[in-house]
Amino acid sequence: MIKLSKVYVALLCALLILISMPTALAQDSMKYKQAPMLDAQVASGELPPVDQRLPKNPLVVQTPEIGTYGGTWHMGTKGSGDDAIYTRTVGYHNLVRWDVGWTKVIPDVAEAFDVNDAGTVFTFHLREGMKWSDGEPFTADDILYAANDNYLNPDVYAAPPVWLTSGGKPAVVTKTDDVTVVFTFSAPAGMFLQQLATPNASHMTAQPKHYLSQFHKNYAKPEDLDAAMKKAGVEAWTDLYNQKGGSVGGKPNTLWNNADLPTIYPYHVVTPLSAEATQIELARNPYFYAVDTEGDQLPYIDNMNYTVSQDVQTLVLKALNGEIDMQDRHIGTNANRAVFFDNQEKGNYHFYSLVPSSSNVMVISLNLTNPDKQKRAVYQNKDFRIGLSEAINRQELIDVVWVGQGKPSQVAPRPESQYYDEELSTQYTQYDVDAANASLDKVLPNKDSDGFRLLPDGTRLVVSVEVIQGLQPEWPPALELIQQYWEAVGVKTEIVLEERTLFYDRKAANQHDAGIWGGDGGLEVTLEPRWYFPYSNESIYGEAWQYYFNNPKDERAEEPPADIKKQMELYRTLLSTADPAGQKDLMNQILAITKEQFYTIGVSLTPNGYGIVKNNMGNVPDTILNAYLYPSPAPVNTFTFFFKK
Repeated sequence: MIKLSKVYVALLCALLILISMPTALAQDSMKYKQAPMLDAQVASGELPPVDQRLPKNPLVVQTPEIGTYGGTWHMGTKGSGDDAIYTRTVGYHNLVRWDVGWTKVIPDVAEAFDVNDAGTVFTFHLREGMKWSDGEPFTADDILYAANDNYLNPDVYAAPPVWLTSGGKPAVVTKTDDVTVVFTFSAPAGMFLQQLATPNASHMTAQPKHYLSQFHKNYAKPEDLDAAMKKAGVEAWTDLYNQKGGSVGGKPNTLWNNADLPTIYPYHVVTPLSAEATQIELARNPYFYAVDTEGDQLPYIDNMNYTVSQDVQTLVLKALNGEIDMQDRHIGTNANRAVFFDNQEKGNYHFYSLVPSSSNVMVISLNLTNPDKQKRAVYQNKDFRIGLSEAINRQELIDVVWVGQGKPSQVAPRPESQYYDEELSTQYTQYDVDAANASLDKVLPNKDSDGFRLLPDGTRLVVSVEVIQGLQPEWPPALELIQQYWEAVGVKTEIVLEERTLFYDRKAANQHDAGIWGGDGGLEVTLEPRWYFPYSNESIYGEAWQYYFNNPKDERAEEPPADIKKQMELYRTLLSTADPAGQKDLMNQILAITKEQFYTIGVSLTPNGYGIVKNNMGNVPDTILNAYLYPSPAPVNTFTFFFKK
């Protein structure tokens, strides 16, 4: 669970009290109803009646309003690499999920779960009669397939995900019967349920065995697999498997790339995501397993439509014209706030608020495992990072780029978090050119005729900062100011704008010099420690070190310094600790090392955000928590949104 300060919890409770939540209601006497768009298919025999499509005990959802069926929800995406938007809107249906307030884990695909006193055995009871979108049964065999043939298969995942291990060993996943799955760990798995409620575990309920096994080496006939690989133009069966929607560790999420992939989500793919696609279309899943309190099968909205654009401004114009129904991603920036505010009546929309989990609007990460040995030595010197941080005029950045919204801050747990440390948050944030030069002089005292600092071999140091073009419109102008600040203290700086897939490819290969990203983990500190030690492939300051943490046998892995190894050991102990007080103590030890080592450079505490929603869209709350591990807005039950007649 995410433990927040008492004041913050009280605020959230007040804001979220009317938001829809799953509920356990008597279903024996419930009469089920379906969307009118399915009537003809049922009448013709193409689909079974609704009560035969639903599980014996559907998920019953309490909604602020009973909705009406129909319509298409229009949104916009940024390029073909923006797969997170689908998870955040329609793809959050795990064995368990977060409650709306992000305070506890509750049942979802599993109608119930049990945990033994030792925290080593987790039993999940599935919904009897639940089906995939093609009508095939969803059973314990699908969970076993996702676990044993995907997550725990070394051909698919080079090493088991950290969240699926404890005590250094992976879970043993078995079934008792068709609706009962058991995860058994060799040591307490103190964070397993929480991790299972995040998008990290989304593939556990997204791998239909009856479909994907035909592309899996353990099941398909070799000649059939070879023919399918040849047709797809790939040489490895795992590449084919990933194309079809299989879970392949380290590969992009392809659940949205294949219209033939069955799903349990409220919508299935009609027009798939691809490099060339301009529109992604999803249609109602007639077998979706949830109903409202009156027995209406969900979702209420018939279809989802996502416009794919390389230009965020195009999405902004569509929103201003009333062509986007509800969205905050990409368009809800501080720079756009005024124009959206002024256009509310014309665009027929209003605002909703976003409460951020992010610790920082912009994280600057030098690659501490840089392939350039000279740069690596410079970047690993803490005095160099301190000097760069002290050279940044954060208040000017906040005023000019973030229109005065924010507060100078490093990358650290947010003030609302139980892990907040003021010293960690504020160290080296004071703008001081003299102090910056003094720190930098300790590392690179020599300069060329233009005043730029020289590496030990006499060549000019150039810091190339890579940033995804168009992802966050504030980042490039902020970098332009940072470029001026750094060059004023003798550090030549280049800004490299690149497409998202290239950015990810380069950091995965440890080829990047420096990079920019957002400050995930401000509230979900123990769940998302990417900035506190090299935890995942999002820890772009130490890619080679995170490979060591996740799979020491990976050819890209590099043994980290002692302090980082200590953090890794502490975190593994935390994962095997069921006691919340023990977890807190271990995380505080990790953060103490983070403060001392100062891995990354932050700019500003992330302020509250906003999104826009059409005035005729119902069940959309006024306030939504904003995070990826709480993949907003999905946990507020987006499948209950509807268009008022």
